[in-house]
Amino acid sequence: MAFELPALPYAKDALEPHIDARTMEIHHGKHHNGYTNKLNAAIAGTDLEGKSIEDILANVSQYSGGVRNNGGGFYNHSLFWTSMSPSGGGEPTDRMNIKKAIDRDFGSFEAFKKEFAAAAGTRFGSGWAWLCVDSDDKLFVCSTPNQDNPLMDVVPEDGKPILGLDVWEHAYYLNYQNRRPDYVQAFFNVIDWAVVSKRYNDANPGASDFS
Repeated sequence: MAFELPALPYAKDALEPHIDARTMEIHHGKHHNGYTNKLNAAIAGTDLEGKSIEDILANVSQYSGGVRNNGGGFYNHSLFWTSMSPSGGGEPTDRMNIKKAIDRDFGSFEAFKKEFAAAAGTRFGSGWAWLCVDSDDKLFVCSTPNQDNPLMDVVPEDGKPILGLDVWEHAYYLNYQNRRPDYVQAFFNVIDWAVVSKRYNDANPGASDFS
C-alpha cells in the first residue's frame, strides 16, 4: 500500500505569527507531498512495498539514495507537523514524564532548550535537530544532515526521535530569511509537549519510573 501525505492537524495559518501560512502551504503541499510521491515511486515494484516507514529507515543503508532521501523526508515531516500545535509552547508540565526526563538528563528545561537550539543553529546547510530517546531511556539532542534521522542505520547516534525541527531554508526563509536563530526560538512557542511526552512514554514503555 502506497504511503499517503498526512493531513495537517490544524489550519495552515494556525501557527502564525511563529510559522506563516504561506510557508506551511508550500512546505506541506509541495515539499512533503513531493517526498511522499518520490518515495512511492522509489519502492514501487520492490519488496519494500507494504513495509512500515520505520522498518525501511532501520535498514536504509541497503537501499537507494532515493529511498533514503525521500523516506527520510516523508518520516521527518510527518513527525514535524504533529510536534506543533496552536496551543503549544511554554514548558512541559510537572505531571508529564518528559519534563522529569528533561530535568534528569539535561539538568533543566533551559539547559535542554539551549542545547537543542545550538544543534539546530549550527547544523551546516540543510538538516534537522532532534530530541531522541536511546535504548537506555536517556534523552539526547543531535542533528542530522539533509533528510537523515536517528532511526537510520547510517547515522552515528541512533535513537527514537520524539521531537524534530526542520532547518532546511524552505522551512523558514519566507518569514525569517537568513535569521535561522529567530526561527528556532519561534519553534519553542508552538511545541506540543503533550504529544512529545506521549512519544517519550511510548519509546521505552516502563523504562522510567517517576512515581
